[in-house]
Amino acid sequence: MIRALTKSASLVQVATTEDPLALDRQVCFALAVANRAVLSVYRPLLEPMGLTHPQYLVMLALWGESPMSVKAIGSTLQLDSPTLSPLLKRLESMGLLTRTRSAEDERVLLVALTPAGAALRSKAEKIPPAVVDKLGASLSELDELRRVLTRVNDAAIAAGALS
Repeated sequence: MIRALTKSASLVQVATTEDPLALDRQVCFALAVANRAVLSVYRPLLEPMGLTHPQYLVMLALWGESPMSVKAIGSTLQLDSPTLSPLLKRLESMGLLTRTRSAEDERVLLVALTPAGAALRSKAEKIPPAVVDKLGASLSELDELRRVLTRVNDAAIAAGALS
């Protein structure tokens, strides 16, 4: 299938669906576009809660387990300390979490939900179904997508990504 003809008559380049460099065949491009699109679906849902998407991810981790060490949150979210620290500071200033030194090891900084942070969970429970409604895919398709992306992510990390 001919996708495009470019340049002059003396040098005609034909891009086909078999072209390994065709933009629409690139996983990186599809992921980048999907990332922007999906985050734009989340943004208006999170704004009434006063959260950005990265802050929402921190809260999701803490709604699953609180308290957690900063290191454990970073590992769970695959974020480094310079990225995570400002998120935690902002959430603390919003009254949603506290950061305290561990009594067992003062080098460990523990992050825990405040009552306001725990209460925000009930509002957040409306977000996943609202996102599903907007994405035009069934729950099973989205679950399969999540499984494939997790497998790809794990393979990329095993190959040295994010290290």
